[in-house]
Amino acid sequence: MQNLELQAVIGFSGTVPNGLVSHPTNKFVLYPLGSTVVIREVGAPQNQRFLRGHSDGVSCIAVSPSGRYVASGQVTYMGFQADVIVWDFETGAIVHRLNLHKVKVESLAFSPNEQFLATLGGQDDNNLVIWDVESGTAICGSPAANDSTNCVRFYNNDSYKLVTAGAFNLRIWEIDSVNRKLKPFDCNLGQTRRVIKTVLLDINDDFMYCGTLTGDMIEVSMHTGLLQRMTAPVDKFSRGVISMSRTMLGDIIVGAGDGTVCIVKKSSFRPVRLTKIMGAVTSITSVAGDYVFVGTDQSNIYRIRTDDLKAEMRSTCHYGKINSVVYPYAYSEVFATCGLEDIRVWNSRTFTELLRIRVPNLECNCVAFTKDGKAIVSGWSDGSIRAFGPQSGKLMYVIGDAHGGGVTAITSTNDCERIVSGGKDGQVRVWRIGRDSQVMVASMKEHKQQVNSLIVRANDLECVSASNDGSCIVWDLTRFVRRGNVLANTFFKCVLFSDDESQLLTCGTDRKIAYWDAVDGSTIRELYDEEAAAELNALAISTDGTTFISGGADRLVKVWNYDEGYCHYVGAGHSGQITDLKISPDSESFVSVGDEGAVLVWRAASK
Repeated sequence: MQNLELQAVIGFSGTVPNGLVSHPTNKFVLYPLGSTVVIREVGAPQNQRFLRGHSDGVSCIAVSPSGRYVASGQVTYMGFQADVIVWDFETGAIVHRLNLHKVKVESLAFSPNEQFLATLGGQDDNNLVIWDVESGTAICGSPAANDSTNCVRFYNNDSYKLVTAGAFNLRIWEIDSVNRKLKPFDCNLGQTRRVIKTVLLDINDDFMYCGTLTGDMIEVSMHTGLLQRMTAPVDKFSRGVISMSRTMLGDIIVGAGDGTVCIVKKSSFRPVRLTKIMGAVTSITSVAGDYVFVGTDQSNIYRIRTDDLKAEMRSTCHYGKINSVVYPYAYSEVFATCGLEDIRVWNSRTFTELLRIRVPNLECNCVAFTKDGKAIVSGWSDGSIRAFGPQSGKLMYVIGDAHGGGVTAITSTNDCERIVSGGKDGQVRVWRIGRDSQVMVASMKEHKQQVNSLIVRANDLECVSASNDGSCIVWDLTRFVRRGNVLANTFFKCVLFSDDESQLLTCGTDRKIAYWDAVDGSTIRELYDEEAAAELNALAISTDGTTFISGGADRLVKVWNYDEGYCHYVGAGHSGQITDLKISPDSESFVSVGDEGAVLVWRAASK
């Protein structure tokens, strides 16, 4: 099996602390997206490179002072080792794979001379390890503190000294490379007890500035380890200080959990200018000219000027599970995705957001374009069907209480006069859509559990529904009765027609891809994906019917030959379950979406 090539990614793992970092050349920004590290050109955001080698979500990133190396750590399962990978920035090759930490790597830092890499384990590990960057061997290590530790930083001018900080601990460490030991020195904060989330070191290594979970900022002398001053109670930042950087003049740029970006004067230790953006500020890059890039936990990246704090959104994506992705009929220029609170329409060439349709406090479970492209129909967690204009995003109509418990599957007939919907209640319903009215034509209740997928024949005479009850039912859309069904010991997640509509293709929790006769429901063939770790959630077939793709809980996109039943290509990039995928109508690319909020665009294997 060969590897699929990633064409582009849409998204940003904004919950990773200090995950958005700038390259020393200021020409690139790096950030995690699932198990991938994305390198994006500042001047041309569509120019992207990908560092792929982690088996699970990336939890921290660091770039060496010269920009030669990139280090990234990951999270894994309880009891398993979490890798740190050192990459060559220019070639993207793996230089070293370091594995001493368990469960999660919390923070990384390169020494100023790039001789050492400091790695800090998460709360299940909580060890500080110093590595030799050239050889990739561990020099020394030590438990970081009694309580959990959140960040590690090297001095700016001394490669043998570093700082760690976390819950009620702040330590200065000295590396004794001859005796292979770490010597800790606890800073004295007196009666002040704080959970420190981030640390910024003075450029001359005189003072360090600590941002705390309670919204304080603390200044500590790096020579004596004594507390110098704190921000006044009236200047506390709501929901904590999560990230910090410095301006060209040496003042401090603070990012808070309530979305505040503020400049704190170093001399007075008081806020002088602030602005608000969407989401908790988890990353602030170093200053590049007169601006910084800021990342939030809502997966937004802003460019903010340091003189007037004017914010400009540079990229955005879903920040939670994406439930569905769909292309318009015979049109490959755009595609739509849906998830928590919104539907988003994307340009498939520039990978930018064209339209966002937001419905607060609800989740969009499924989305489809009508064949004429005049409406986006969608099913929501409140049981309603909503239709929107595909260009304006304007609400066209709402069908309230369409299904009890939520609408989980939706499609349109080819004449665009009817909508077929399925719900958590197991019902399949047909709606006639008029200019001013939406009327339920039929309600078909034979499924005993949630309906996951719906397809309609090209002649609009039949539709097929797939359900968690282990059945796919073929429905007559003129008499609204069951015409046939297929049964299996599985939760059916997806059903498709072959290109000539003579066969059905299904997948589900039994890890099998099955071919069925569309007339009598007999089994033609079963493909058992032995390498799949768990259920298969989605299938998509090419317009010529020669290939199809699959995705599921194993987080891999697989390309199969329909007639051979053999998997030829595999794409790895998701760090969560793949929830849906589609092949573009021109068969140039595939789009897959996952429950970690990533949209991955893959180049078609034959291209």
